Amino acid sequence: MIAVVDYGAGNLRSVANALDAAGSPYVFAASPEALETASKIILPGVGHFGQMMRALDALNLRAVLIDRIEAGVPFLGICLGMQALFEGSDEAPEVSGLGIFPGRSVRFPKDVRVPHMGWNQVTRQPSSRLMRVFQDDPWFYFAHSFYLPQNDVTAALCEYSLPYSAAIEHENIFGVQFHPEKSADSGQLLLRGFLER
Repeated sequence: MIAVVDYGAGNLRSVANALDAAGSPYVFAASPEALETASKIILPGVGHFGQMMRALDALNLRAVLIDRIEAGVPFLGICLGMQALFEGSDEAPEVSGLGIFPGRSVRFPKDVRVPHMGWNQVTRQPSSRLMRVFQDDPWFYFAHSFYLPQNDVTAALCEYSLPYSAAIEHENIFGVQFHPEKSADSGQLLLRGFLER
């Protein structure tokens, strides 16, 4: 069963609608027990990095998320859910991320309008498994003020004043900065690609 992490925010209804459209059964998971039996995990994220991580800690979900990811359970982080995979964010420097990967998210330059909101095209890395479902570089819907610089696990790039990681992947771990649940056909195709793993 797919577990959609419910920490009290995170665009749950839109993600649920997208999973319903894909015909994939799921549960909302707000306890360690619900994640321990999941066959796949989706961590949606909207809002503030610090608030999200504190909410995960309040529900005792940090350790089980790390354990399940390290055990090889397919994981998809959406927006802040992707940023949570790293060590931290300049949005809340005092709060630690999950630390699966080194690095942290940073704010767009001061001369750029934030949030970066709207449709943008992403450039796929040739090795990306998540993006193989697309014949051309797809367009997705973004809404964020902080970004992850390009790194060793970058699977796709987007450009908004500078190039940054639009998607990351490593083994069973996938993350997207954009919102597939708000990205019409492209988002639905990407979600189906993850769900079929």
